[in-house]
Amino acid sequence: MGYTIGVDIGTSGTKSLLVDPDGNILSEASASYPVLMPKPLWTEQDPEEWWNATVKTIRAVVKKARVKPAEVQAIGLSGQMHGSVFLDKAGKVIRPALLWNDQRTAAECEEITQRAGGRDELIRMVGNPALTGFTAPKILWLRNHEPRNFARLAHVLLPKDEIRRRLTGELATDVSDASGMLLLDVRNRCWSHELLEKLELDPSLLAPVYESEEVTGSLRPEVAAQLGLTTDCKVVGGAGDCAAGAVGNGIVRRGILTASLGTSGVMFVHCDEPQFDLQGRLHTFCHAVRGKWHMMGVTLSAAGSMQWFVDKVCPDLATRRGTDAYAVLNGEAAEVPAGCDGLFFLPYLAGERTPHADANARGCFVGLTAAHTRGHMARAVMEGVAMSLRESLEIIRQLDVPVREMRVSGGGAKSPLWRQIMADVMNQAACSIQAEQGPAYGVALLAAVGSGRFKRIEEACRATIQVVQKMPPRRPSVRAYDRIFPIYQSLYPALKPTFEAIAQLH
Repeated sequence: MGYTIGVDIGTSGTKSLLVDPDGNILSEASASYPVLMPKPLWTEQDPEEWWNATVKTIRAVVKKARVKPAEVQAIGLSGQMHGSVFLDKAGKVIRPALLWNDQRTAAECEEITQRAGGRDELIRMVGNPALTGFTAPKILWLRNHEPRNFARLAHVLLPKDEIRRRLTGELATDVSDASGMLLLDVRNRCWSHELLEKLELDPSLLAPVYESEEVTGSLRPEVAAQLGLTTDCKVVGGAGDCAAGAVGNGIVRRGILTASLGTSGVMFVHCDEPQFDLQGRLHTFCHAVRGKWHMMGVTLSAAGSMQWFVDKVCPDLATRRGTDAYAVLNGEAAEVPAGCDGLFFLPYLAGERTPHADANARGCFVGLTAAHTRGHMARAVMEGVAMSLRESLEIIRQLDVPVREMRVSGGGAKSPLWRQIMADVMNQAACSIQAEQGPAYGVALLAAVGSGRFKRIEEACRATIQVVQKMPPRRPSVRAYDRIFPIYQSLYPALKPTFEAIAQLH
């Protein structure tokens, strides 16, 4: 059996992995690119940056692993969800893509809800309420604010699916990523023609939908030559980054939850049947596991909050030669007691997703005194993200979704302190697996299923993924966080009117 490649088109960069038939990572490569912010709370990217990074990293992993072109049998694609690639009839990108954390579409969310017949009707049709990050509001924003561009619009693709088009020439998406467009009938795993009609959107704008391990095409001859591969190399459906990361962490059966500390933070739990939060506080999407679903809570700025703190608050550390800024801050934060002596951080640097769904929410420190140090602030960022994710976990538990095991992943999880904080805040052991490569690894396994190496993704995960460390919660810290969590929960409702007033200043 041959090798597979997993490609994750992320917000800050693209990562590719080359994996052998036993699931071992033989090589990996990354390439970064910028996020454009033309206005406050607007985020965009040039899809050409994704393509250049994909070509660069695939070529690099093939070269590093020294495999023969014909030995690479399949590629799996993952990517940041919800982003909108607008294409004309000739396949030309019309404008920069609006990203998942772009907050310009509040009016369009209201329009969608109204056209659908109300929030409850919208949840009935597509399983979720309208949120600014989703793709459907972005399409309406283009229609409302850039009518000339909308008149040219022929297709709307998600980020990873634009890369698929460049690789294979095919228009396709998968059920997990499509779930986040707010146009998919999540229960029945197909486009909601009912909602499309109400929004007056042509179904031809959308690509055919596949299950995540299904083959969607093969490399075009010129692309195969460019990558150093062959036209026999297949490309499978792949998955949105959250579902792909869950597969990469083995979250493919009931009772296991993953807490991801990436740029955004995600609480993701597997469901055998579609379960919906009728209040719309959590998302219900199709899983990358055929015929399965998942519930998910999202904090828009998780490890992104720590990156902001390093880059903007501690630039001296970030630029000091020979200094690992994150290691310094982790060391200082480790000296601070649980609860940070009354200092709280709300991680709403890009608005918030769940459970508050508020584009106007703002990040802030609350309770700051002259006694607090840089270490207090660093730890408060970690605790604030953890407590934000706990809000989603509390809803999951209220809905009687079983959680027997929590696996912590993502860039922030490289910090032992942050993993311990997660265990203590959630009162659940923080488990780590042997391959912490998340989405790219998950779609490499999906590619292995698509190429015939495994029959099902559950089989692939059993054969390749194992827990290597469990960090149990510490009783004194659990008690401390249980005392302060209600205070944390009270802060957003108290500050919501202030956030709205601040938003009116722009």
